[in-house]
Amino acid sequence: MRSSSTRMMPGEYRFAGPLSVAALLAAIEEGKGLQRTVTLIEGAQLRELVTLLRQASEPPIGLVLEGLDDPEALNRFVGGTHASAEGWFFPDTYAVAPRSSARALLQSMHQAMKRELALAWAERTADLPLTDPYQALILASIIEKETGRDAERPLIASVFVNRLRLGMRLQTDPTVIYGLGDSFDGNLRRRDLVADTPYNTYTRAGLPPTPIAMPGRASLRAAVAPATTDYLYFVARGDGSSEFSRSLAEHNRAVARYQLKQ
Repeated sequence: MRSSSTRMMPGEYRFAGPLSVAALLAAIEEGKGLQRTVTLIEGAQLRELVTLLRQASEPPIGLVLEGLDDPEALNRFVGGTHASAEGWFFPDTYAVAPRSSARALLQSMHQAMKRELALAWAERTADLPLTDPYQALILASIIEKETGRDAERPLIASVFVNRLRLGMRLQTDPTVIYGLGDSFDGNLRRRDLVADTPYNTYTRAGLPPTPIAMPGRASLRAAVAPATTDYLYFVARGDGSSEFSRSLAEHNRAVARYQLKQ
């Protein structure tokens, strides 16, 4: 006779053939049910995480959202200590049991980001112009949106770190785009670059108030251990890579070559 303390683990189970009642109960007790995956990609933003959660609430996963599917709820979930929960969930692929709790999934994502950020901050370069791990998270999110090439991330980081040290504005388009929110139509115009928002790094010095995306491990490490360079500028070459410059004159020539095709 089975103990009355036996605990049945909820989930979705699939069996290849006939089983005895004892074997069936043992499998359910062990909780070895079907699992599916949910992937948060590097550079995803909070609104995309919300969409991901809502999609996962549909079959076959049927994630139980418990109201954790809007930015305000997510901010409360991570403690509400900052203006937004942006940046606080680590991009990775997570195993999810059907009809499981969104709270458990988000907890895994959040704990993973806190762990990765702590590891990166512990290995930070001396004299980094960042005061705390949260600033590192903000910078890492900008690096994440500026390049998809791992080899370039420390170079991109060096430009921003050099600018922070000199008191130069970061002048990075992804922060401007983030500040525009839903009004951004895919075309960044000059008027957008001069319209002041908390995220416009052309009009305001220093880092924006929050991260602008969920950075991956490579961007976190680059933010705290940038390459040692004297670069202050970079421009996209058009092939996914960037041209780095030390002076405005060099940068203007690079812009003419790669952007204006002169």
